[in-house]
Amino acid sequence: MRETRTARRLRARPRTAAACALAAVAAAVLPAAGGPARDASRPAAAAHAERSGAGAAAAPAQCTDPEASLRPAGEADGPAVRRIKARGRLIAGVDQNSYRWGYRNPADGELSGFDIDLVRAVAKDILGDPGKVTFLAIPTSRRIPALQTGKVDIVARTMTITCDRIRQVAFSTAYFESGQQVMVPKGSPVTAFDDSLKGKKVCTAEGSTAELKVREEPHGSSLLTVPNHLDCLVRLQLGEVDAVVNDRALAAGQAAQDPSVQLVGKPFTTEPYGVAMNLADTDLVRRVNKVLEDYRSGGAASPWMKAYDKWLAADLKGITAPPVPKYRD
Repeated sequence: MRETRTARRLRARPRTAAACALAAVAAAVLPAAGGPARDASRPAAAAHAERSGAGAAAAPAQCTDPEASLRPAGEADGPAVRRIKARGRLIAGVDQNSYRWGYRNPADGELSGFDIDLVRAVAKDILGDPGKVTFLAIPTSRRIPALQTGKVDIVARTMTITCDRIRQVAFSTAYFESGQQVMVPKGSPVTAFDDSLKGKKVCTAEGSTAELKVREEPHGSSLLTVPNHLDCLVRLQLGEVDAVVNDRALAAGQAAQDPSVQLVGKPFTTEPYGVAMNLADTDLVRRVNKVLEDYRSGGAASPWMKAYDKWLAADLKGITAPPVPKYRD
């Protein structure tokens, strides 16, 4: 497999074994064995549904609670679920370089993480087999276009539900809640998302909520945007930027991998993550929400808590339950 520019730059710089493990997952990848990378009939069908307004999960005229989604459906399959069943595979847009969330495990080459487990739960519910998934690596800035063009059925990639985004794609209920935080090299004079950033160069992923926040409140800093969150860590390691603004959930995993960096200050936003889908696929939204209801149920023994304990508890301590779902119908 061809090595990416990011991976080459990481390889050229001495760093810890943990950071090497991060670099190893920066390759461009990734369909799981078998299954198509694209459903050629999907874009036209989705576009027709959006033009006609049929079944579209339209956002409220005034957005006051973007996390409110469609209630779980019964057992009847709608057109989107039937499409997935006819294909025999779920096509999911994911990350492959976010440690703990969606990353290629260098030990076995398999995709692993909290988001990956959730995707497999959706595949099991719809297709009866958690392995019937084609994973596609989607850059942060391409998550919405991948859904709008029908390249993927769902995106599960630490994607924050926002008022702007619910006008472009449909979301499930929130399955995790995080917040933006600042990451810097140890010994940095930057102490938080405040005026200690004055004169500093800050990195964010293009199209992320972190980019919007830094543009709104730069605190005297200059901004560099890159395609993926891991690219910011690379720039930080190379000394090309002074700080990274990212979701705490993602930054904590990076800090766990690279002991030369740390999180500073406190989270300064609220970031509810949802599974994203095409606006026309209302039946799929309801089906995913049904999966999430099952995933959350069972208290400490729920699949959600088991996934949290396995992937996130070491770096994101003190979480005792998943977010409570909100519905608008």
